Amino acid sequence: MHYQPRPEDVRFLLNAVLDAPTRLRALAPFSEVDEALQSQVLEEAARFVGEVIAPINREGDEVGCRFDNGEVVTPPGFRAAYQAFVDGGWPALSAAPEDGGQGLPAVLEAVLYEWLSAANHGFTMAPGLLHGAYACLKHHGSDELKGRYLQKIATGEWLATMCLTEAHAGSDLGQVRTRATAQADGSVRVNGSKIFISGGEHDLTPNIVHLLLCRLPDAPAGPKGLSLALVPKVLPDGARNAVHCERIEEKMGLHGSPTCTMRFDDATGWLVGEPGRGLAAMFVMMNAARLHVALQGIGLLDAAWQKADAYAAERRQMRAPGAMPASRGSEVADLIAEHPAVRRILDTQRAWIDGARTLAYRSALMLDIATHDADPKAHERAQRWCSLVTPVLKAACTHQAFHGASECLQVFGGHGYVREWGVEQVVRDARVTMIYEGTNEIQAIDLLVRKVLPDGGAALSAVLLELRDTLDASREADADVQRRLAQLRYLGTTVAMAAHANPVLPYEVADDFLRVVMLTLMAWAWARIEVAAPADADRVRAAAAFRRWVLPEFEMRLGIVKRACEGVALAHSAQEASR
Repeated sequence: MHYQPRPEDVRFLLNAVLDAPTRLRALAPFSEVDEALQSQVLEEAARFVGEVIAPINREGDEVGCRFDNGEVVTPPGFRAAYQAFVDGGWPALSAAPEDGGQGLPAVLEAVLYEWLSAANHGFTMAPGLLHGAYACLKHHGSDELKGRYLQKIATGEWLATMCLTEAHAGSDLGQVRTRATAQADGSVRVNGSKIFISGGEHDLTPNIVHLLLCRLPDAPAGPKGLSLALVPKVLPDGARNAVHCERIEEKMGLHGSPTCTMRFDDATGWLVGEPGRGLAAMFVMMNAARLHVALQGIGLLDAAWQKADAYAAERRQMRAPGAMPASRGSEVADLIAEHPAVRRILDTQRAWIDGARTLAYRSALMLDIATHDADPKAHERAQRWCSLVTPVLKAACTHQAFHGASECLQVFGGHGYVREWGVEQVVRDARVTMIYEGTNEIQAIDLLVRKVLPDGGAALSAVLLELRDTLDASREADADVQRRLAQLRYLGTTVAMAAHANPVLPYEVADDFLRVVMLTLMAWAWARIEVAAPADADRVRAAAAFRRWVLPEFEMRLGIVKRACEGVALAHSAQEASR
């Protein structure tokens, strides 16, 4: 079965849970983006994704990309589908009208890319960096560069890449060796190699715009010496630039997306932003990409869940414990959806999908608020949320995409391990999301070491207090969430104090701390969902699964971090006593 987006599920979360139409209409650019318009966009996006993108997913996986003497041929149907994507105006959904865009909210683009990833992750890797490249160039590019490239990127006429990784450096960008030499005409000549470049070469667009980290000759060592250059495949005069694809990787999954090793031999480019400030400019692109990777995780989990749920509703095996005999009729076996073990898997993944969606869509709304709200305090609150929550969502949603998809494969039994049902592809495709755009371990360190500890947990505390104020303590579920919010606030302070005695500790417990944060946020999300849909049977069942099978991890992770902090305190006391 092909993936089929369900706009009604998204509308419920946007409208009933997050009150997105009201919040968006309060922003000047979206004053006319009412609920009806949002619904129309979602319906059209669902139709396009379900009818055009999803059907070419399996062939894209089985045929894959072909490398031939420096050229890359994408799988059958990809070029036509991408052209339809551009013709439909989908790349430009949230880009500014003056740049050729539709000027719609970022939250609608977020939903679109979640669905695209669920339907065909390999295809979606091609346009997946457009939003980040557009934002990077719009904020940091010169007027000349913007005039030449911004609209082409915004509309998807030209695709873009993010060239960071080098073979010797991996995630350690401070070791980047690619060199850029300034020229008299204001350009730079770029020399070096990059690996793992998604869409570094392909046949989808006539030009590819590479945004590349490099080092000028007089730049200091380390990450502070990096600059950002724009290096096109085709130069403004129509000549081919000295940009070469040396090979494409043979990967575990994502066969429909070419992952390239790129070589730049005196390639012509232009600096984006100030020399030595390349990471600051690139982080605009990277942070946007991290939220979209979180949405990839949600979409992939939804794709796996859809397949497993449909299979469980038609496959019969044995008698289900507790099933009502009257419902069996003449059947000799019950649907596996009635078996408690299968029901647990399906309802648990559904709980993750709806809870994570609520948080991701709220984050996309916060991006809209941070960009367009005239109130400085609203802007500050939105920026604080995005800074803290983006690494949490990237890590937790991609972790669940892989592990949850594997659970969904389990529903099929042996049939899940063969290709005809398609769920094994989801498992393979999902695995890389835990690695790229910063491994999940790096996300956890970013959260705790760079976001929480520098201010002693004050920013995290402010976010948690804002969530607390949306809850009603007279409701048992809300009161429970408020208790967990308070525990997390105290935990942040506890780790900050322990880190003074043992600076290594935060790096050891960062993963556990991130899981505590995600589970707390999920608890908040489900409290809001339950208020909005108290009588919806499917959501009531998913809410119960969340409390029974997901939320108990909170106490375990909380205990791990607390015991680590207590160990530091005991060791410190022993040292003091021995003096």
